[in-house]
Amino acid sequence: MSGFVEKPKPVEVPGLTHLHTGKVRDLYRDEAGRLVMVASDRMSAYDWVLPTEIPDKGRILTQLSLWWFDRLRDLIPHHVLSADLPAGAPADWAGRTLICRSLEMIPVECVARGYLTGSGLVEYEQTRTVCGLALPEGLTNASELPQPIFTPATKAEVGEHDENVSYEETARRVGAETAAMLRQTTLAVYSRARDIARDRGIILADTKFEFGWADGDLVLADEVLTPDSSRFWPADSWEPGRPQASFDKQFVRDWLSSPASGWDRNGQLPPPELPAEVVERTRAKYVEAYERLTGSKWA
Repeated sequence: MSGFVEKPKPVEVPGLTHLHTGKVRDLYRDEAGRLVMVASDRMSAYDWVLPTEIPDKGRILTQLSLWWFDRLRDLIPHHVLSADLPAGAPADWAGRTLICRSLEMIPVECVARGYLTGSGLVEYEQTRTVCGLALPEGLTNASELPQPIFTPATKAEVGEHDENVSYEETARRVGAETAAMLRQTTLAVYSRARDIARDRGIILADTKFEFGWADGDLVLADEVLTPDSSRFWPADSWEPGRPQASFDKQFVRDWLSSPASGWDRNGQLPPPELPAEVVERTRAKYVEAYERLTGSKWA
């Protein structure tokens, strides 16, 4: 089983039409046809949206995305029009809301990998490939790849896994010209972000992007380069051959998979509430990622 432990009810705001409730974000449309994205404090793990929220998480993701969009604007336009609070919206939406252009979304998760980990590591150990791309012998967990690779995936519904697909399959689905553009842009954005993060003592192991079309132009959408969409590792403790410390939800995953939680991730019951210590340590990791990357204190 998977999905929401308890799916939240949409907030009703005059002038906004609710479109979708995702794992983390709620999506609305305003009367001008613009999209309104609201990043909640919800946390997902093991294909479940958990019953416990992480305070400030949505604001951190939103503000970090804005910081990255500003540093990528010369490579590709983004979808954000404004970060102002819509009229009549609840005060809690402040800092976590983006008003965006409505795009014709491309149904592909555009993943860039510079290091071997996650599902890429699993495939490599079986076939010495990742998404059909041959890699050299001798790599191990967290090895740096000879060069970054583009490993697309299909976007899953809430409670389901994204599925890695080959570049050839991506070209079949979206067309050869679009697939080539996605690969080129994904790797260019990853390389820029990798270098920025490296200067701040952080390894960007991998990340995923979403793109859409607006008036014939490719546009960067959704969140970008946050701890929810990327693997960030502290560079000073990086050591291939073992799992790495990370700036994300690893404390949550570790607790849920430990005997302390009493939860069987392969069973029929939903996950339990998170203890206060796990919540606070997870929040601290998100804050640390924001502060180390931006150089600004989280207020």
